[in-house]
Amino acid sequence: MQLPPKVTTRAFERLAEIGAADQGQALRVAVEGGGCSGFQYEIALDDPKADDLILEGSGQKVVVDSISLPFLSNAVIDFSEELIGARFVIENPNATSACGCGISFSM
Repeated sequence: MQLPPKVTTRAFERLAEIGAADQGQALRVAVEGGGCSGFQYEIALDDPKADDLILEGSGQKVVVDSISLPFLSNAVIDFSEELIGARFVIENPNATSACGCGISFSM
C-alpha cells in the first residue's frame, strides 16, 4: 500500500524562513533517473501543478508529481543543518542503497 511522504515541521519552518509561499511557490520533490545509484532526487522551488500531491504545513506547501509518488511512498522530507551545510534531505524507506551525497539512490 502506498503511503504519501511526510514532511517534518523543521522542513516547513525552513520553507517559511525563505518565503516560498510568499512567492506563490512550493518545494517540489521529484525522482528522476540518473545519479550514481540509478535514481536521484530533484529538490527545487516550483509552482504547484494540477496533478501534484500537495502536502501543507505552517502555511507552506511541498509538492510531489504523480510519477515520483511511488518512489517516495512513506518517505520523510526533512531539513538538516550540519557543519558541511544546510539542505533538505529525504529519508526513503524504499531505497535499498544510497550514495554518500544523499541525492542518489537505488531501489
